[in-house]
Amino acid sequence: MSKKALKRIADALERLSPPPLRSPDFNADAYVWETAPDCLRPVARVNRIELPLLVGIDRARDTLLANTRQFAKGLPANNVLLWGARGMGKSSLVKAVHAHVGGCKLVEIQREDLPSIGRLMNQLRGVDARFLLFCDDLSFDHDDSHYKSLKAVLDGGVEGRPENVLFYATSNRRHLMPRDMIDNERQRGINPSEAVEEKVSLSDRFGLWLGFHPCSQDEYLQMIRGYCEAMGIEIDDSTLHAEAIEWQQTRGARSGRVAWQYVTDLAGRYGVRITGA
Repeated sequence: MSKKALKRIADALERLSPPPLRSPDFNADAYVWETAPDCLRPVARVNRIELPLLVGIDRARDTLLANTRQFAKGLPANNVLLWGARGMGKSSLVKAVHAHVGGCKLVEIQREDLPSIGRLMNQLRGVDARFLLFCDDLSFDHDDSHYKSLKAVLDGGVEGRPENVLFYATSNRRHLMPRDMIDNERQRGINPSEAVEEKVSLSDRFGLWLGFHPCSQDEYLQMIRGYCEAMGIEIDDSTLHAEAIEWQQTRGARSGRVAWQYVTDLAGRYGVRITGA
C-alpha cells in the first residue's frame, strides 16, 4: 500500500476519533461525572438542605463532619458508607456536610458509570483541589461486576487512590447486596461462594460505616416543625400533629423524606415558596 493511501486512512481515522478531552477549570463547587464522552459537568446549584434541618441523625452527622473536616485540611480520612433505612437523610447529609465544611469539591458518579471510575481518577489526580466522590444508592445484584471497579479504587490498586480524593456512598444495604442472596449462597455449603464473599467484602473496604434507622414519631414531628420554622410556615402544634400523623399513615411509612413531602404539601397550601430542597 502506498504512503499516500496510508495517509488517507490515517486522516480518515483522525476525523472519526472523538475530540481530545478538555481539562475542567474546577471553578465550581460541585460536578457530575458523565461518560460518552467523559466530562465533569459543573453544577451551578446543588439540590440540598441546610445541615441544622437534618434531625435525628446526630451521631452520623458528627462523625461525617469530623471525617470531612480532616480531609478538607489535608489530614488522613476514611472512605464512608452511609447505609440503612430509606428516606432518612443519607444523601442529604453528604450534600449538607459538603456545604457546611467547605474546602473540597463534590463529584457525583452514577452507579452504572463505576467502570469509568479509573478514568475519572486520572482527571482528578494531581489537581490542586480536594474532591469528595459521591455515589448515591449504591448496590449490586447477582452477576453485577461493577463492584470490581469500585473495589480497585478502595483498595488502591497499583497507583493507589489519589491523595486528594475520598469516596462517600449511600446504600439501603449494609453489604451492598441483597441479604437473601447472601443467605441463599451460604446455605449451599459451609463456605459462601467466592463471588459472594468478594461482594460482601467490598463494604469492609469503607473505613467508616454510618447506620441510619427509622425515626420515632417525636423525631418525625420535630423534623416537620424545623422545616416549618425555617420556611416561615405558621401552624399550631395540634393542627400540625394531626395532619402530619395522617400524612404518615397514608404513606405507610415515617421518615425524613415523608416529613419533607408533607411540608412541601403544607407550603403549597399556605402559599409559601420553597427556595431550597
